[in-house]
Amino acid sequence: MFDVVIVGAGAAGASAALFTAKAGKQTLVVDNDKSMTKRAWIENHYGVKEITGPELVETGKEQARKFGAEIVQATVTNITKTDAGFSVETDQNTYEAKHVIIATGALTDLAEKAGLNTKPGTEPRIKTVFDVNAEGKTNIDGIWAAGTAAGVSVHTIITAGDGAKVAINVISEINGERYVDHDVLKA
Repeated sequence: MFDVVIVGAGAAGASAALFTAKAGKQTLVVDNDKSMTKRAWIENHYGVKEITGPELVETGKEQARKFGAEIVQATVTNITKTDAGFSVETDQNTYEAKHVIIATGALTDLAEKAGLNTKPGTEPRIKTVFDVNAEGKTNIDGIWAAGTAAGVSVHTIITAGDGAKVAINVISEINGERYVDHDVLKA
């Protein structure tokens, strides 16, 4: 049983995984290796002079792994509610989780099977997004969405921030109090 299963390892998913794993939550990331970030050239990401999308994605995965996140390559085919949380079915395996964060970019095909509400997207070429509240919660308690799939801008800096925001909200809910993660320089 994972504390959090994150669907997607693009900027939003890997950022969420970095925070949940660093907070000590048992984290699994399921990624189908089809991130639209993998086709990007990025010069508008704060703190990074320039980077290819594939390099950004790999760096994000490395950061999440550093803190203990497990990353598997598979395609999630369904998410169902169980007594203990959720069953996350992939084309290769099934995983159990207390919380799920969906960070699938432009893909919302899980919505109908999982019973998740969607709404029209507002970004160019993003037709449908998951319907979430300001915290990233969907209509099913325990399933969250982040990044472009949750209706934010497709820019990696924004989706990464949204993934972090949603992760902080999930961690806070698990802990029962507001979670803050601040690293400080050692003297």
